[in-house]
Amino acid sequence: MKILVTGGVGFIGSHTVVELDEAGFEPVIIDNLYNSNLDVLKGIKSITGKDFPFYNIDCNDVEKVRSLFEKEKFDGVIHFAAYKAVGESVEKPLNYYENNLISLLVLLRVMKEFDVKNFVFSSSCTVYGQPDALPVTELTPRKPANSPYGNTKAIAEDIIRDHVYSGPGLKALALRYFNPIGAHESSLIGELPNGVPSNLVPFITQTAAGLRKSLTVFGSDYNTPDGTCIRDFIHVVDLAKAHVKALSLLQETETENHYDVFNVGTGEGYTVLDLINTFEDVNGVKVNYAIGPRREGDVEKIYAQSDKVNNVMKWTAEKTMADALRDAWNWQLKITPKQ
Repeated sequence: MKILVTGGVGFIGSHTVVELDEAGFEPVIIDNLYNSNLDVLKGIKSITGKDFPFYNIDCNDVEKVRSLFEKEKFDGVIHFAAYKAVGESVEKPLNYYENNLISLLVLLRVMKEFDVKNFVFSSSCTVYGQPDALPVTELTPRKPANSPYGNTKAIAEDIIRDHVYSGPGLKALALRYFNPIGAHESSLIGELPNGVPSNLVPFITQTAAGLRKSLTVFGSDYNTPDGTCIRDFIHVVDLAKAHVKALSLLQETETENHYDVFNVGTGEGYTVLDLINTFEDVNGVKVNYAIGPRREGDVEKIYAQSDKVNNVMKWTAEKTMADALRDAWNWQLKITPKQ
């Protein structure tokens, strides 16, 4: 099966390209390089030994997307391409609504036009807001999102669901990620943010490497064991493998007009300070950090119940938080001289 991977040069996308190849799929990558780097393609080639087709295309450009579908005969689409920084979305909400939703509409319309049936959507646990009970299951009610970013994911899920039920023959899964961290164990690909990182772990690794003076921990007065936020941290390679499982499940699903959602997490919740302390213990380095005020848009605590994805998709997380933090630090050590 030939699979279009939008945002395929990004953090999760690049690891998914590797796992798709490993599983026998043929990935085709598009990315507008807004928050990614072409050097990632070299890393993918070093791991797989292959040059996968790459197109510098913005998913909001319907004519270029249509031309790509005319050229390549796709069997499915995995849609990663989106803006993803919670803080930035609070500052620039219109940018997030425009980019994240129009790109989805373009893809769904072109998929229908070219009769492409299988769609995996990169969603987020942010659709749950601050849940009333933990862990969250797929039946946990969605709440108003704490950020425009989270709201774009909730709206996108509704768009996909409504489109599927309108009868275009589409089979779609929304994967609600928790907090992806880490890097490929080869240290050939990893998280490579442009400018100041919006995610916690690259900020930790850059601080430990001396590229940044200090890390700010946003808030120490939450109702958690140490006062910092609780998250479900998942190794990016495990998450990438979940997308392969999702495509396999869609292949096995005979029902047309099928839509479902899956939480993709480890089922364990750790505080931000747990993460920092584990990073220091595993790698034998210190992180200079300071406690700051709460950050607007952050949820206090959230982690997954993983029963559904374990039982239905036959996927389970295999790597630990310590594995992820070791891989993230090895990746940082590899790229630091280039920065």
